Amino acid sequence: MHDMMGGVGAMWGMGLLWLLLLVLVALGIVALVKYLFGGPR
Repeated sequence: MHDMMGGVGAMWGMGLLWLLLLVLVALGIVALVKYLFGGPR
């Protein structure tokens, strides 16, 4: 039982890590697009 719960916790941790990474990458892409198509200031 304890081993199963540990596996679930590790799974949630990995999922959270991937979600955070995905959000950071998405924000980076949005910033890059704004920079490229923002035009000269």
